[in-house]
Amino acid sequence: MLTFAAFLLAIGLLVALPVLQTEVQREKEEELIFRGRQYAEAVRIFVLKNPGRFPSSLKELLEKKCIRRLYRDPFGPDGRWSVVLATGQAPSGQGAAQEVLVAPEGALPAIKNPMILGVVSSSTARSVKIWNDEESHDKWLFYYGQDPKKPPKIVYYGQEEKR
Repeated sequence: MLTFAAFLLAIGLLVALPVLQTEVQREKEEELIFRGRQYAEAVRIFVLKNPGRFPSSLKELLEKKCIRRLYRDPFGPDGRWSVVLATGQAPSGQGAAQEVLVAPEGALPAIKNPMILGVVSSSTARSVKIWNDEESHDKWLFYYGQDPKKPPKIVYYGQEEKR
């Protein structure tokens, strides 16, 4: 009887585990959206405080008191974000970016005059939730001037020469 009870408990756990994993991922995805929006809002505040300038690092957002703290990427393997950068002409408050460069945060020192617009997760995992018609975390862009109806062309750092 005890063996049968243990067997039933094991079957119950096997059924419950995927449901629990999905629920945990949904919560992390909600946190990703919250944190990403915090960065987009911080860039907006930075631009209001410093007309004509964009932050060149995420740390600069904290130093200029545009964000309360630097949030970690909930899905990134090391918690570091990829950054969304303006290519050439930065968007004005009214217009959305036509093209953005996505680069790992660690690559910022190698980029001449980086203009950070926002962040995107460094995780390429498939999402449970569909956000802005995208199904993987590395396509969920959070940036200043974003228009969900007009997604920009994404150029990845190191691939811009192959256009």
